[in-house]
Amino acid sequence: MNRLRRKLCLGLAGAALPWCAPVLAAGERAKRIYIITFRGRTQVEQGFRAYLASQGRPLEYIERDLNRDSSRFPALLEEIRRLRPDLVLTWGTTVTEGIVGRYDAVDPRVHITDIPVLFTLVAAPVSAGLVPSLSASGRNLTGVYHVASTESQVRAMGAYRRFRRVGVLYTPTENNSLAILRELQQIGASQGFQVEARPFRLDGAGRPVIDGVARLLGEMKAAGAEWLYLSPDSFLGAHCKEVVIPLAHGLGLPTFASTEQIMEAGALAGLISRYHSIGQFTGYKAAQILFAGQAPSRMPIETLSRYSFLIRMAVARSLHLVPPLAMFDSAEFIE
Repeated sequence: MNRLRRKLCLGLAGAALPWCAPVLAAGERAKRIYIITFRGRTQVEQGFRAYLASQGRPLEYIERDLNRDSSRFPALLEEIRRLRPDLVLTWGTTVTEGIVGRYDAVDPRVHITDIPVLFTLVAAPVSAGLVPSLSASGRNLTGVYHVASTESQVRAMGAYRRFRRVGVLYTPTENNSLAILRELQQIGASQGFQVEARPFRLDGAGRPVIDGVARLLGEMKAAGAEWLYLSPDSFLGAHCKEVVIPLAHGLGLPTFASTEQIMEAGALAGLISRYHSIGQFTGYKAAQILFAGQAPSRMPIETLSRYSFLIRMAVARSLHLVPPLAMFDSAEFIE
């Protein structure tokens, strides 16, 4: 494996997932899993269910969607307490914080503390304050994160194209977006590049709106941004394909994706994990809790062992940014 591949492939999660045939107990009671998504079903839940189905154990699913509406948390919390599921699965930072709270600000009268909670698709669980470290949460919580370290993404951007300024659009009401922005700013301070950050505008009800994004991108470009970093921001991700990425590329501003969703929306490049694979790995951790009796408080917070470095060649040609020759044996090229 050459030097670039070693830099871009992260060995973070260890062994492959076990797919061995289960041994069923006669009359085994179905385990109940309460799933809360943020913006409807994704490949994550499909991968989660696929892994657990392969184990052949009886399961019952209860699915609820926040639909980006935080006012729904009290009803969800009340229902969880009433139904007493065997496991709660939370999707993303906003949902997870609403259900379990930050590790240093847990209120047992509000948050779920006495039922195992497993989170998935959280971008930066430590920076977001969900866990004190990746080694273990110390409470009835564990999970799977899906984004390569911010430093690794910065390294990948620099390997493609050296830069001194990077632009970031972020949603000020999304904690995961704010956490990643702080990390990027800290790395920039230590490595000598500037971060041109611009927040999406909020309407009178405090909800982000896409209006004005052309002006924000124009400001970044005028300030000298050489990349637009597309963070794991749900509002940003919902508008990348139709608005953000076309406008950025129209300005000659290349885009770098942090997630599979954003890469599929048309970004030039990205260091990503596959959502379906993240779901499968989350299913594996659920099985450890439900069937192997492992305590979430002592389980590590993990991710996949490798990420995919993708480059969209049609965009590279249109922006006159053909990747360096060194990348042709380490990246995956798509049209």
